[in-house]
Formats: sequence, structure tokens, C-alpha cells
Amino acid sequence: MEEKNSFELAAQVIEEVSSVVIGQKHLIEMMMIGLLSDGHLLVEGVPGLAKTTAIKTLNDAIDTSFSRIQFTPDLLPADLLGTQIYSSRNEDFEIKKGPIFANMVLADEINRAPAKVQSALLEAMQEKQVSIGNDTFNLDSTFLVMATQNPVDQEGTYTLPEAQLDRFMFKVNVTYPSVEDEVKVLKSVTSGNFPEVSKLLNSSIINTMRGDAQNIFVDEKIYKYIAELVDCSRFPKKYEASSLDSLINHGASPRAGINLVKASRVKALLSGRDYVVPDDIKNLVPDVFRHRISLSYEAEAREVGIDEIISQILSRVKVP
Repeated sequence: MEEKNSFELAAQVIEEVSSVVIGQKHLIEMMMIGLLSDGHLLVEGVPGLAKTTAIKTLNDAIDTSFSRIQFTPDLLPADLLGTQIYSSRNEDFEIKKGPIFANMVLADEINRAPAKVQSALLEAMQEKQVSIGNDTFNLDSTFLVMATQNPVDQEGTYTLPEAQLDRFMFKVNVTYPSVEDEVKVLKSVTSGNFPEVSKLLNSSIINTMRGDAQNIFVDEKIYKYIAELVDCSRFPKKYEASSLDSLINHGASPRAGINLVKASRVKALLSGRDYVVPDDIKNLVPDVFRHRISLSYEAEAREVGIDEIISQILSRVKVP
């Protein structure tokens, strides 16, 4: 059998997942980009839009360990990370590892749990390690958190801390499917015939594909374009966007630019190119900036949405 290259493999995974998760093409692509650029993903949408199904289906295509954590108000940090348990047999404390010790972790309805539980993920997401008592444990190189959350205006939700949000590479908003896609969903679900997803990837293949993405060329002009987009979110007056100044509390963090570079390489790979183009950046900016720009009270009073502000930032920065 002829060995597939990274572009062909990624396309096949996207096709397999799309056969199960209908009408969420953008979400599936962003999950794939997150996987290959080593970036955690936050997915927001009202219940019933196949957020959890999409993440579980992607995992079905990967031969790695998987754990699902259902976030609830009574969840404790130890329920995620693990804890020390006294062993009467050994007369000493032993470590019982939690569900965070998996290659892929689905944090379902992450904003249903209080901040202390959400913050328990910080070390794992940033440094790929977990501290339990005086011991520190390294996580696998392919460790990835894909979290779902309900809109913050729903009952029983807790807003994620800004430090936690910044650890996510993307925040993807999931919307309702089109009528045509809804018809396909109705036929698929009510028929009871669900396509089986083949195991196409493993940790070794994922690391190889990440290496291929790392070799994608990024021109100096692209680096400058990314830096100016981030800068415009912080100092809009410099880019003749004074109207945004009173609408933004603080702009995107340095992680925004870093993640744009990493994600744009994978975006180019999925397009079959070995170089990044400005359109790769423009397509990724909303999902990278959405959770990193804090809006002012004036923006909320005027009902100016974050995506509208991001659109204005894109229009103000000159494309190379």
C-alpha cells in the first residue's frame, strides 16, 4: 500500500469525521489544525449542535488514549488531576492519576465548573505536566485538550478566567446547520446507520505530520502582518481605527501571534501548499482573537460584538 503524505492523511481524516458530523465543516477543520499545531481548542455553542460528537469522532480516527471529563459544579481539582491515597499495605501514600492523563482529553461543558477546577488545567495545558503533591508527572507529547462550553448567558455557567482562555489556541463558535445539512442529519440519525470511522492516525504519525507543518515556509512579510494585526488589537489608533479604542479593554496577548504562525502553517498544509499566504492568516484570526480581546462596557452597551471588532481590525491592517 502506498504511504500517504501529511496532506492526504489530513484530508482523509477530515473526510471521515465529516461523514459522521454533518454541517460543521469549519469546526472539523479547526480541530484538525489544533491537533497538528499542538493547540488546545475551545468550542462554544448552544446544546445539541454536535460539539461533543465532533470531538469524540475525531478521537475515533486516532489510535491514542482518550478521556472525557464532564464538568459539573461539584467537581474538584483532584477529580481531574488525581490525588494521593494512603496505602495501608505499603504504609505510604500512593498516587492515583486522574483522567487528565490521556493523549486527548474532552473537557465537556467546561464552564459548568467553578474557577478552581478550570484553573487546575492550566499547568497541564501550558507545560504538559501535572503536579500532585510533591510529585510532577509529564504528559504525552500529543496531549491535547478539546473543551466545549455553553454560551455564558445560560444558567449555571461560570466565565472562564482570562489566563485559562489564553491557553486555548482557538475559540470556535458553532452555529446551527443549514436546511440542507439539517435534512442530512435527520436522515442519518433516524435511519440508525452511522458510518464507522477508521483509525488513521497515532501519536507517531501525528508527530511526523507536526514536523511536516513546521517546515512550511513563512515569509518575513507574513510575520510582520501577524505582528501588526496583534498590535492593532492593542493600539487601534496607530492604524486609523480610533473608533475601536473605546470598545477594547485590552488586546490580544503574545500567544495570539505565536498561535497564528503555528496554525497558519497547518492551514497551508491542509491546502496542499508548502508556504503560508495572507488568506491563511485572515481565515484564522477570528478563532485566534475571539477569546483574547476583552471588550469594554461601552462595547456591550452599544451591542458591538467581538467578531465585528475583529473584522474592523482585519480591514485596517494592510495585507502584504
